[in-house]
Amino acid sequence: GRPVVDAQVEIWQCDHSGHYHHPGDGARADSRFQGFGRVTVAADGRYRFRTIRPVPYGSRTPHVHVKVRLGARELLTTQVYVADDPGNPRDSLWRSLSAADRATLTVTFAPGSDGLQASFPIVVAA
Repeated sequence: GRPVVDAQVEIWQCDHSGHYHHPGDGARADSRFQGFGRVTVAADGRYRFRTIRPVPYGSRTPHVHVKVRLGARELLTTQVYVADDPGNPRDSLWRSLSAADRATLTVTFAPGSDGLQASFPIVVAA
């Protein structure tokens, strides 16, 4: 399809110790880690973030939250999981997904030229 003008992708995740910059937990979060980001999708539909590899916390497996916006409209909010993480089968949200949804939302983090890299294509039907 054709790229959509004014589309944004945002992510948020916990720090290396499992703390978010949320009320009630933010005082324990690493002040050197921003914990979130937002980018405008490029004309060719690409977007990119640089962050840390997600870590587990509590009963949750490693994941990154993702939100897609078109102007003021929220089109998608989901989580992206790390392929082959041993915590996935114990995570109640990951387990609640169908096999097809798990395959869509679970990505491989592989060594790249500047650290681990993962690719998560997002397709929003018009």
